[in-house]
Amino acid sequence: MIVITGSGRGIGAAAARLAARRGHAVVVNFAEREERAREVVRDILDGGGRAIAVRADVSQEAEVNTLFAEADRAFGPLTGLVNNAGITGPATRTESYDAATIRRILEVNVTATFLCTQAAVRRMSTRHGGAGGAIVNLSSIAATNGGGGQWTAYSAAKGAVNSLTVGLARELGPEGIRVNAILPGLIDTEIHAAAGLGDRLATMGPSIPMGRVGTAEECAEAILWLLSGEAAYMTGALIPMTGGR
Repeated sequence: MIVITGSGRGIGAAAARLAARRGHAVVVNFAEREERAREVVRDILDGGGRAIAVRADVSQEAEVNTLFAEADRAFGPLTGLVNNAGITGPATRTESYDAATIRRILEVNVTATFLCTQAAVRRMSTRHGGAGGAIVNLSSIAATNGGGGQWTAYSAAKGAVNSLTVGLARELGPEGIRVNAILPGLIDTEIHAAAGLGDRLATMGPSIPMGRVGTAEECAEAILWLLSGEAAYMTGALIPMTGGR
């Protein structure tokens, strides 16, 4: 069974659908837009897969505990976690952020990743009687390019996710848990419009060495590979998915 946070849309939804096709039971997590999450679940069920939708703000410890308890009841044991939930915040200059916005960006991108990982470790770690498993974190190429002029807070948050990925890989490797991250670049999802950059993909796409933006489905393929036994000796990796950008 795999828990995928923020999986009602975008890369998370694509990963949930692909995981189900690969035979995994999937917990589709959402905080808002319940209908979108339930649509993902319906697609999975219609295809003969197994899935449930669970509402939880994964930046809140009590709600994370509820999410994983629901997952245990529905499908346990846990074999994989995809820390996909994230927000960019508004596209603006550094001095324009207020403290509440900065805190929320860090909570959803960093605190949520930490809290969900804690819950997964308690279930998967051999130290706690588990059978091991795999975690994939969703970072961003913004973690390495800094996002100056638009997404400095988001970039800083994803830099923290990168550091957390490497640290967790070293800590949890002896306990049977692999931890990796993908760093998407320009991917065709709703995240750009949500930040007020609706034309970003069209204007920047031609400048990418591969000549196009990426898709959520391409990211999903990488996620499922990292969760699979085919990546059995892969841990602590930060994998750019940028088309060469």
